[in-house]
Amino acid sequence: MEKIFTVSQVNKIVKGLLSSNPDFANIEVEGEISNFKKYPSGHCYFSLKDERSNLKAVMFAGNAKYLKAMPLNGDKVVAVGRLDVYERDGVYQLYVDMLLPQGTGALMARFEKLKNKLAAEGLFAEARKQRLPQVVHRVGIVTSSAGAAVRDIIKVSRHRNPGIELFLYPVRVQGTEAPQEIAHAIAYLNKLNLVDVLIVGRGGGSMEDLWAFNEEIVVRAIAASKLPLVSAVGHETDFTLADFAADVRAATPSAAAELVVQDISAVQDKLTNLQRRLSRSLVGLYRLRWETFKRLSGSWVFKQPERWWENRALLLDQLTAGLPRAMEALLTKWSQALELQNTKLESLSPMAVLARGYTITETADGKLLKSAQGIKAGEVIITRWTQGTVTSKVVEGEEK
Repeated sequence: MEKIFTVSQVNKIVKGLLSSNPDFANIEVEGEISNFKKYPSGHCYFSLKDERSNLKAVMFAGNAKYLKAMPLNGDKVVAVGRLDVYERDGVYQLYVDMLLPQGTGALMARFEKLKNKLAAEGLFAEARKQRLPQVVHRVGIVTSSAGAAVRDIIKVSRHRNPGIELFLYPVRVQGTEAPQEIAHAIAYLNKLNLVDVLIVGRGGGSMEDLWAFNEEIVVRAIAASKLPLVSAVGHETDFTLADFAADVRAATPSAAAELVVQDISAVQDKLTNLQRRLSRSLVGLYRLRWETFKRLSGSWVFKQPERWWENRALLLDQLTAGLPRAMEALLTKWSQALELQNTKLESLSPMAVLARGYTITETADGKLLKSAQGIKAGEVIITRWTQGTVTSKVVEGEEK
């Protein structure tokens, strides 16, 4: 008998086939929006259709929040996501990560291709990114002189620090000539080295409007900048390759100014607080020292200093009186030690041996004779007692 599957098993098998196929893991689908509905949860459910078919799709709230505008039924779009099966209902559908107007599919392909290429070269590596300086006096700005971005940067910067110096290098931020101008401006400001940090960017727009900041020449110029550089392209939901190459990415041009320019009022408030703390510390230290001074000045050492000398004089008298006794005791100790050593020396003296009835015999030239061996007949020897000496002439000697 052939194996019989349950419905759940079939759906599970189909799900496994779809999820394991890499062709369906990151797919772009072009079609027309229909039956679009956004639920209170933020999830969006809709269908993509063409002349002959429909494809169910869902975009969860985490991705839907980045939509610049909710799509309408009939809109031509490119949906980027993955195909999978919702097992409970046995429905396969497209799980959408990104929804773009139709016509941007080719641009997205170029974007991903260049992104992968430059990432492989290390242009986006965190290790090569610079930190922004804590104190900034001069800011270089690369953007259009006619756009809202430069006005926002100037407004926020002046509000935070009226004394900040701003250097604008005006460029086109859209069109075929924009990438070359932006790259040249970054290189030129680096060459002059007159500013502490650079802000490069523009206001929001479509993917096509922002495309200059995805061009390779601009991305390489940003990565090569020796000056710390902040990208400020579009709005919070806009991302360009310039953002990946920059040292810091700001959500908007205004946010870039907030990142770069210190809020001088906050610094002044901090300084004021530090001054107050310093004043309180100095006052507290002065009071502590004053209390210590009053306590010490009221002590008997300052009021009756002679008492200090009296105590020292009394101690000196006591020491002086005890000095003779100490010297006498010390001399007695030394005398006893000397006498003991003298007794030991006397017990070891040859004269002490003679006093016990022994004698010492020497040759005429003073050599001590320990035995008769070697004494020859006719040789003169001297014998010593404890009292007196006798000189003798050997009559018979011992040759050996």
